[in-house]
Amino acid sequence: MRLGIIGGGQLARMLALAAHPLGVSCLVIEPTDAPPAAAAAEVLRADYDDPAALDALAERCDVVTVELEAVPLEALERLARRVPVRPAPAAVAAAQDRLTEKQLLRRLGIATAPFDDEVHGLPALVKARRGGFDGRGNRLVRTPEELASARFELPDPIIEGLVPFRREVSVLAARSVGGDVRCWPLAVNVHDRGILRTSRVAVSEAADLQAEAEGLIGRVLDATGYVGVLALELFDVDGHLVANELAPRVHNSGHWTMDGAVTGQFEQHVRAVCGLPLGDAWAVGASVMLNCVGELPDAAAVLAEPGAHLHLYGKDPRPGRKLGHVTVTAPGPALLAERVDALARLVPVVV
Repeated sequence: MRLGIIGGGQLARMLALAAHPLGVSCLVIEPTDAPPAAAAAEVLRADYDDPAALDALAERCDVVTVELEAVPLEALERLARRVPVRPAPAAVAAAQDRLTEKQLLRRLGIATAPFDDEVHGLPALVKARRGGFDGRGNRLVRTPEELASARFELPDPIIEGLVPFRREVSVLAARSVGGDVRCWPLAVNVHDRGILRTSRVAVSEAADLQAEAEGLIGRVLDATGYVGVLALELFDVDGHLVANELAPRVHNSGHWTMDGAVTGQFEQHVRAVCGLPLGDAWAVGASVMLNCVGELPDAAAVLAEPGAHLHLYGKDPRPGRKLGHVTVTAPGPALLAERVDALARLVPVVV
């Protein structure tokens, strides 16, 4: 079986690496030279909407998926006329636009931050409706002058009220072609200047929110007929969950699953979109994922630490760029905390 992937970054790389043991090869469309996915997959160098490349993908692949949201809807629809696209184009499109995303969540009875006409007073958050990630495309505004400037600088923005959350968590789930759903334990996320720094999974910490989170993401999966891995970022507000954003793909906050779960998110996504049975999503002990941002770590020093698993993406360093991650595993939270303290000094963040 051959899986087509639109996008050739680190997510495509890890999808392709997870696909090989399952007997699945990957073919990627990516416009940039020497992308991370080239280490594990054949790459067609072309724009995501290049008709000839899309036709080649449809002809040579059994199914197509995406590693990023920013794929023209017309390209996905062109592919879908010839080959299964999973998740479906409409599900990807719903998460491309922050306004339509919030409208979808509200229709499903899922709470979100107040937005646009519901926002009264400052401070507030101004977001580009399309294309924002890792803090880009977002502006925290405190004055009318900052609000006016952000509205001018960001394309077609949406205005959100601030949510007084205690912590940010995310839930990831996979849905198969036949509707089977598997959810991983919640991850507790910490950001540094808009970029995810750590995701921590110690099952007992967020056990009280797990059932609610699974119910929320289940509504989205079922309503959209979703196939593949979906991520839902959430705010914990006084013990109840408020949705932040959707990601119709494998997600940074799920990287811990590669070493800390029975089935990692990349293998699970390949299983789902290729029509294979899903694996168990239980956590194995406790895990923390640390992003390597802007500067490469000393690989030997990291690997000398107990419980450390290093994943580098083959990318050139520059400030703010995700270059890899380290997953730290341990049998329980106490030992995990010790190991994370030792490793945090070795894993850089340069933004």
